[in-house]
Amino acid sequence: MISKELSKDARIKKEFNRLKRIFKNLPKDRLTSVQSLMNNAAFMAVTLEDLQQAINENGVISEYKNGENQWGTKKSPEVDVYNTMIKNYSSVIKQLCDSLPDQGNGKNGDKSDALMEFVKK
Repeated sequence: MISKELSKDARIKKEFNRLKRIFKNLPKDRLTSVQSLMNNAAFMAVTLEDLQQAINENGVISEYKNGENQWGTKKSPEVDVYNTMIKNYSSVIKQLCDSLPDQGNGKNGDKSDALMEFVKK
């Protein structure tokens, strides 16, 4: 949910801190190497929220007018940006989750659990 009281920068910082808590148990060297991924993920999460709000308010189709007698409808620019960014966001989150150390019996179940916990929040 988008908080009206917080600026975009404050929301990004809040999301980054949430990610930092999720990945706090990473070894220091690995945490340093994934920090830029966490920055990007935080930015994309907040931007995706903003795009969702714009799409909900304006719809997925926008009207255009080229010249005096040419007009029509097309997919809104927000939808194009959203579609591209959600793919990139998913990729970054997968990279972050793949950086989590394997625990237990070496299966990827723990990484999947961490991803599911992230998605639920």
